[in-house]
Amino acid sequence: MSDPKNKSNLFLDIFARIWALWALLLFVATLMIAILFYLPCFLLNDPAKAYWHRHVSRVWMFVYLHLIGCPLRVKGEAHFEKGQNYVVVCNHNSLMDVPVCTPFMPRANKTIAKKSFSKVPVFGWVYTFGSVLVDRKSDASRRKSIEDMKKVLQMGLDMVIYPEGTRNRTGDPLKKFYDGAFRLAKDSGKPVLPTVLLHTKKILPANRVFYMLPHRIEMHFLPPVASTNCSSDELKEKVFKIMWDHYRDNI
Repeated sequence: MSDPKNKSNLFLDIFARIWALWALLLFVATLMIAILFYLPCFLLNDPAKAYWHRHVSRVWMFVYLHLIGCPLRVKGEAHFEKGQNYVVVCNHNSLMDVPVCTPFMPRANKTIAKKSFSKVPVFGWVYTFGSVLVDRKSDASRRKSIEDMKKVLQMGLDMVIYPEGTRNRTGDPLKKFYDGAFRLAKDSGKPVLPTVLLHTKKILPANRVFYMLPHRIEMHFLPPVASTNCSSDELKEKVFKIMWDHYRDNI
């Protein structure tokens, strides 16, 4: 006699593969339309390029997320004070984090991103327009990315960083944070604004291949943390605890 639980898991697995195909086809189709509106980015310089990029991305991703059954709810936008920009740090559970963060931040921003993704046809252009690219295997590239991020902050844009570095494949709310975001905040004097993404791990799990399920997404902006009067390590530990507790209490 077959196990109903195994049968249910099989049906869920089949559905998730079909839904992943649907999402991929939709992504490509909507990208082909959106790229027309990204064309001004070839002519604009930052910060105007970042403003235009976020505007187009926001419209595109709003439509796309609803078509794949993953509507987004944002909380805490009031924590972004007028006239102040931030080093925004966000948890990283899934590839779904990427199309959510940049478009739905309250203001124009840049994201630190892997240089390898910039080589993807067509999408690589969109990815590059909104990012500070870094080759993690190159010390020179990492040093340059730090200077580029400082320039982003000097322009008045927010700088979005995933302090875990890579996707969190553990069962814990967060992986250990790297130092970069917090050193950047200290060097620039900018506050850190913790941001917690919820449920993206359920949609596109890091440990599954070509597997996707519809689910709502939430992005919570938390109160900013001053980078003054503490070391970068103390700042990192403080932000880590804030984000860990918030994720644990809201998942």
